[in-house]
Amino acid sequence: MTAAVSGSEAGLPPYAIVALASSAGGITALGRVLSGFADGFPVPVVLVQHLDRRHKTIIAEVLGRRAKLPVRLAEAGEQAKPGTVYIAPPDKHLLVEPGGRLTLSNSELVHFLRPSADLLFESVAGTYAQRAIACVLTGTGADGAMGASAVKSRGGTVIAQDPETAEFRGMPEAAVEAGAVDFVLQLDEIAPVIRGLVEARMS
Repeated sequence: MTAAVSGSEAGLPPYAIVALASSAGGITALGRVLSGFADGFPVPVVLVQHLDRRHKTIIAEVLGRRAKLPVRLAEAGEQAKPGTVYIAPPDKHLLVEPGGRLTLSNSELVHFLRPSADLLFESVAGTYAQRAIACVLTGTGADGAMGASAVKSRGGTVIAQDPETAEFRGMPEAAVEAGAVDFVLQLDEIAPVIRGLVEARMS
């Protein structure tokens, strides 16, 4: 485990959101991370999983079987609530605006992708600054690296799944290589570390 905690000094405001991103291999990885968040988790969880935009998705139902939290596709204009998981729908960018309002966008593809982890992370960085946690899981390509850098630059905390043990190393490796990552963790370490960060800031 590599740890260089950014923005966790005493006196800073508590974390307010957790953002997750994954692509290839992500359903399994997300299920394992989400299963580690107990009922009553004190902040919202927003996530991007690259999905085939040509087909209706059942990702919320699949992840909901593993998670102890409610899991749903995000809807435009709704308020992100603590202890709920919001997933970017297929072919929609998911953004989080001030006050925790979720927005969906049909704007241009980013690195040929919609939804984009970079856009989600950048919106979270802009809205929450040091109160944000971003986590990059398994996936091909480099989506999430620029957004992770944005979170890091605003004082937030960035976690990457260990590329050496990720099913697909591209996304977490790109985040690490960007110099944006505070923790490089085995998959089963991620949920406990996130819980520890959130609970430490709230104490």
